[in-house]
Amino acid sequence: MKLMARRAQLQHHQCHQHLSLKALHLRKYYKWILWLALFIYLFLTTTPTSYSFLFHPLDLKPLLPAKTNPPALIQSPQPSSAALPKIYVYDLPSRYNKDWLSNSRCGSHLFASEVAIHEALLGYPGRAVDPNEADFFFVPVYVSCNFSTPNGFPSLHHARPLLSSAVDFVSSHLPFWNRSHGRDHVFVASHDYGACFHAMEDVAIADGIPVFMKRSIILQTFGVRPPHPCQQAEHVLIPPYVPPDIEDEWPAPENARRDIFVFFRGKMEVHPKNVSGRFYSKRVRTEIWRRYSGNPRFRLQRKRSGDYRAEMARSVFCLCPLGWAPWSPRLVEAVALGCVPVIVADGIRLPFPESLRWPEISLAVAEADVGRLEATLDHVTATNLSAIQKNLWDPARRRALLFRRRMAEGDAMWHVLTKLQGMRLRRSSGDGEAVRTDTWR
Repeated sequence: MKLMARRAQLQHHQCHQHLSLKALHLRKYYKWILWLALFIYLFLTTTPTSYSFLFHPLDLKPLLPAKTNPPALIQSPQPSSAALPKIYVYDLPSRYNKDWLSNSRCGSHLFASEVAIHEALLGYPGRAVDPNEADFFFVPVYVSCNFSTPNGFPSLHHARPLLSSAVDFVSSHLPFWNRSHGRDHVFVASHDYGACFHAMEDVAIADGIPVFMKRSIILQTFGVRPPHPCQQAEHVLIPPYVPPDIEDEWPAPENARRDIFVFFRGKMEVHPKNVSGRFYSKRVRTEIWRRYSGNPRFRLQRKRSGDYRAEMARSVFCLCPLGWAPWSPRLVEAVALGCVPVIVADGIRLPFPESLRWPEISLAVAEADVGRLEATLDHVTATNLSAIQKNLWDPARRRALLFRRRMAEGDAMWHVLTKLQGMRLRRSSGDGEAVRTDTWR
């Protein structure tokens, strides 16, 4: 009995000793457990708003609206005016530009973008006063103001020597041309075959772009998809010049009474003459006249006179066939007046294709298909004419093709500067001197 009592007393002592050790361990970590609990409490009750996503579901919104609106003019992010490049405008002697304005047509004819761009840049907020801060240098030389030739072509025989003289002037007075060999210098070539400076294609190709301009950037109306000697320089495709007050002459396009189905006024040779080995308009205009001049649904006149724009503003479709060159001012006039452009010029490239989305606001008819022109337009009328007109009548479309003497966001000059900014960014990222080849998508 004494032995059993002794064992029980020993077991009780060992159990008590074990519990005492546990209590010591708990007391040892108690303060750490207490500090941890206090920290969690303070964190939950005082967490800043910027960390609230850890405890609350995210309020996610789609990047695009659930309901998509009709296609807008600008489909992708475009730079604001503050993000456009800085341009230094050379102050050249008046013989290079202002003296040419003595011809009253110089500032308003289809080639007058050279004047409008110069004037817009003089008032451009991003104009660089200090040339050391400039991204680009604009060389304002007017070469399209002389209309002395009997056939009405601008006389361009002076273009090359005048431009060469201007380059000599800027390179001798400031270091920037020699520093880049003209790579950051901008010219305007707003006539038929751009910087080839001739109205006839075969002569233009034979002459080519002046060597001193081949490294520079050219703002030009001429553009075709296939490789062409007259676009073998980095360039921005620009619209032909139409005075911007055309918008104010007529009612808004959506309010116009359109009682003319198809309209065209302009040179249409009954027997096209062979000039320098080429037929005017590749005989396209002659074929249009031959097939449709007696059709009462077609308002065709062989002279661009009379109520030209008034009739265009009343028309559903406006023909824009090639002349000597593929482009035509009728393209801009038609868009400005809300008449659907019907472009008959194989391989043509058109300005600002990413923004204007030409297939949404115009029609393209192959030169070989003018014989089926009426059937084609009837089909469009019966299917998607209203959608084309809705896109065409967006005021932003008109704005993008008009040069205003005081630049406004979204106008033609703004789009030119946007293109130049894109070139600057590509160059700074090391993409080299690849020629810009915007295609008509």
